[in-house]
Amino acid sequence: MSTLLRVYLRWVAALFLTLPAIAFAQLPEVVLAGLSYSGDAESSHERFRYSTSYIESLQKEGVTPYTKLIAALSNHPPSSIAVSQSQITNLQGRDQAIVVSLVVTSEIVSVERFGLLNKLMVLIRGQALFFDFKSMTVLRAYPLSFAFIDSFDREPTEAEKLGAVRKVYEGTQGKPGIYERFARALSGAALPTSTSRYLKVTNVSVAADVAAALPAYLTTSEAVTQTWAADMVGEAISTQVGVPIVPFIKGAAIGNVMSVQIADGAVYNLKLPSPDYEISVDLTSLKKIKYGESAAGESFIYGSYATVRIEEPLSGTTYFNTTLKNGEMKIVPRTQNVVDDFPAYYDSLNRMFTKLAQSFAGGDTKWVQSAAGAKDVTAQIVRAKDLLNSCK
Repeated sequence: MSTLLRVYLRWVAALFLTLPAIAFAQLPEVVLAGLSYSGDAESSHERFRYSTSYIESLQKEGVTPYTKLIAALSNHPPSSIAVSQSQITNLQGRDQAIVVSLVVTSEIVSVERFGLLNKLMVLIRGQALFFDFKSMTVLRAYPLSFAFIDSFDREPTEAEKLGAVRKVYEGTQGKPGIYERFARALSGAALPTSTSRYLKVTNVSVAADVAAALPAYLTTSEAVTQTWAADMVGEAISTQVGVPIVPFIKGAAIGNVMSVQIADGAVYNLKLPSPDYEISVDLTSLKKIKYGESAAGESFIYGSYATVRIEEPLSGTTYFNTTLKNGEMKIVPRTQNVVDDFPAYYDSLNRMFTKLAQSFAGGDTKWVQSAAGAKDVTAQIVRAKDLLNSCK
């Protein structure tokens, strides 16, 4: 055997030793079901009026949300799963079939008038939802959302509202829309093991003065207000820590079932797993405090106050329990005669939960040490971090 041949064979042998993880290991297959809506099918067009109108406009252009999702996934390919474009109807009879869908859970298109100004706000919330097609059980969910705000010196037209909805789904001004946020959620997602533990926001309370500061579209019912708060907390933890969250559905205790309508019209009732660990959130107060004044305008501190608890219901063990406070500054120019406080309050609340979640993820704990009422909050952060990591 020639020296050249021996070198070649050694090179081939070495190559094959490095290939198994790449060439032979197969990633678990997950079938993409496209876009779907949560809740009963009969009212989906009413509850998601602008989203369904947007989809109809896409179809007239020869495009669908499915193709939009495929394009987004090509830019952010998942690392731990293989996304299949097989038809969901082909999954009948399989021993195991995992499906993932972009589930739209909430659509808010609101116009509020402040003096001469009309503010248009579009907020779409959803989930990257994995479920077992055979058992119709939710495996995990990664919450996501995107809000877009615009202002007009008149009432915005229906076409302008629909255009804003399109921007929320497709992205605008360099910010990723719902499709890309779904793809990014999948890029780091992993299927659960047989020993997976489930985490869920289960209890939410909103004080009267907090509810009074919210826009009308967030206070149409107690369920709407609580779901908004639960989604904000769940999304912060899921995004920052990378942990799935069992969907919060007010009233889902009856049968513990989540109804989902796939875009092709099929309706599935999915069983929600019972959480191993529960998150409770109390929004206790909002305060606006004048901070400074100059010839250019005034500055205000928008303060938010809450209590967050993480518990194991079976044993009664509490892993995290403290009051929290956060303040964010807003400068109001002297020329601005109409001030909408809600965006500043929302920023204060959202930043509070985001900074808390960043502490859980191993980030800087200086903020939480100063913002928390509990003296042992550092030790609590460590316990909560270990707990959340066990739920991945």
